This record gives sequence, structure tokens and C-alpha cells, in this order.
Amino acid sequence: MDYRRRSVLAVPSTLSGLTPAWLSAVMQRRSPGAEVGEVDVVESEEGTNRRALLRLTYREGGAGSPSDPPTVFVKMHGRWLHRLALLALRAWSAEARLAGAHVDLPLEHPRPYGGAFDRRRLEWVVVVDDVANRGGAIARGTEPLSVARVRSGLAGLARLHARYWDRPLPQELAFLRPWQLGGGWAPVSALSLARGCRRLRDAQDGTTVAQMPAGTGVRQLERQFRRSALLASHGPQTVLHGDAHPANTYAVGGVTGFLDWQLVRTGSWSHDVGYFVAGSLDPPDRRRHEQDLLRGYLEDLARAGVDPSAGAPTWADAWERYRAAPAFGLATWLHTIGAGSFQPLDICLRTIERYAAAYEDLETSRSLVGDLGSKRRAP
Repeated sequence: MDYRRRSVLAVPSTLSGLTPAWLSAVMQRRSPGAEVGEVDVVESEEGTNRRALLRLTYREGGAGSPSDPPTVFVKMHGRWLHRLALLALRAWSAEARLAGAHVDLPLEHPRPYGGAFDRRRLEWVVVVDDVANRGGAIARGTEPLSVARVRSGLAGLARLHARYWDRPLPQELAFLRPWQLGGGWAPVSALSLARGCRRLRDAQDGTTVAQMPAGTGVRQLERQFRRSALLASHGPQTVLHGDAHPANTYAVGGVTGFLDWQLVRTGSWSHDVGYFVAGSLDPPDRRRHEQDLLRGYLEDLARAGVDPSAGAPTWADAWERYRAAPAFGLATWLHTIGAGSFQPLDICLRTIERYAAAYEDLETSRSLVGDLGSKRRAP
């Protein structure tokens, strides 16, 4: 079998293909002898992908572990438009490959049981643990995170970044690539952003002030969006979550974990950190705490062994990269609301509101991704 085109585990085309036999094959990779007797779909939904919570009943007499999970979480390919969008981003199979590799990442994340993909059909599937079984509470994307939750998340990201900081990736992660957005993206990206701005104006619900920052046009933001990808490809490279917004987080035992590794990639630490902080905190909390949080992240990196000799950023350099981050976040979520079916409208509106506020507060248009490219020193 050609692993470049199809993973060893077959990929069901629909939820009905998640049979007891198929799930037994998945679960036995971590729990030899486990035999699934029945599979019930507890709930399912469509977004960027198809997601479902499955209840598993195991056959009596099987040799599985008593700790085999009663429920698991499954993600699968969604509608063709979404598959093609992920294909264009070179991200359609990344999460399936990561789950199939069974890599123990050094931060809180759902335990992977298996992943599979089929390049010919652009189909894929991921099976991970249901974090509710461990007391995990998934964040509501409409609500900002607390400062404590963001601080915990940054500590986890620092451990992840430090493990792979500026060194060759192990074989099981060799599939990871940076996200590159060349000039050929510009016309498509500009049209998508323009559509997102129109839908943003039309979707105001009276509870949010989400809007484009004053004086920022679509063409300017589109250039900054592509320059964000370029910026992320410079400097020490590491493994990134790639999409660390509140709806992709959960809390368990006071620790912030990260769900949804669809956009896992390599790049600069600042991509994860800036995107996470600016998109997660209520603007007043961000204004009061962002510098302390950024300093705390740098201290966590140092404790993990990433010092200046290993390319750890100075405070001034870190601040400049952080100031640039809201351009990527704002453009990403305008693309999201423009697509109309990737995320619920209320999550889009409130996330855009947070990124737009950060864009203005941090003068992102005058940052490393901005038109002027000024290099103001940190306060």
C-alpha cells in the first residue's frame, strides 16, 4: 500500500462506516485486545469538518484495559468546499497524520487513538479521547478566556515550542510544513476578505462592536495577512498548534489544553503566542496583562532550555513580533465569516471584535507586517 496516498488504516466515508470492527482496530493500537461491540452516535455536527461523539460498548471477555474509554471524539472530512480549502492550505491531512503518529506532545491535549487519510478521495478521520472523561470543560468560543487560563495555555505552548526549537523534526513529524501564502493567493484572498467585511457589516447583532479598524482597507489587510505567513517563516522554527483560539481550548485540573490540531505546522513561536493572546482575552484584560503574559512565556522558554544562545528572542524583538500578530488573526476570522460555514456566526463576531481591538491598540498597521514596517522599541 502506498502510504503517500493512503494511510494503513482505511478511511470510512461517512459516520456509518465507524463500525465496531473499525473502531476495534483503532483502539487496539493503544489497548491490545480491546473489542468494541456497539457504537452509538451521541451527537454530531458539521463545521469546517464533521465531528461526532461516539459511545463505545466493549465485548465481554475482550482483553482490553478496564480504562478503555466509554466515549471517544471523532473528526472527519466535511463538505468538498472545506476539503479543498484545507487542501489549498496544505493542512487537510495534518491532524490525521499527527494522530496516527501517536506523538506525546509536552502540553495538555486530547489523547490520540488513531488517524487515517486517503489522498485520492481527500478523506480523513481522527479518533481522540473525549476530554470530558477526564473532567475537561471545553471553552465556549463566544466568551474570552480568563488571564489565568491564557497564562496556563502559554506555559503549555512554551513547552511545545521548546521541545522542537530550531532543530530537525523527528521522523514521525517530518510531514509538518510551514504555511506559505505566495502572491498567487492575493486575488482570492482579497475577494474573500471583501466578502467577509460585507458579511460582518450585515451580521451586527447589537451585542458586539466587531468592525474593521479605522483606516484599514481590504488590500492593506490582505498584504499583511500574507506577510504574516512570511514573518512566521523567519527566525527559529518550531512545531506550532497553528489555530490556538478559545474554542479550540479546554480546561482540566486547572490546566489549559488545546483541541483541534488541523492546522498543526512549523513556524515562529510568535504565530501561536500572538494569535492566542490577542484572540483569547477581553480587550481590557489584554491591555492590562499582555506584557506580563509575554514576559512569562519567554521565562518559560528559558526554563525549558531555550536561551539567547539558542535563538530565544529578546524582549524588544518579542514585542515587535507580538504587535504584528493581530493582522493574521483579524484576516483569518474575516475569511472565516466570509466563508459562512466554517464557524458559528456568534463566535466569528466576538473573535473579530477582540482581534480588531488588538490591531488598533498595538498599532499593527505600523508593525513588522504593516505598510510602514517601522521597528519601534518595546515600552
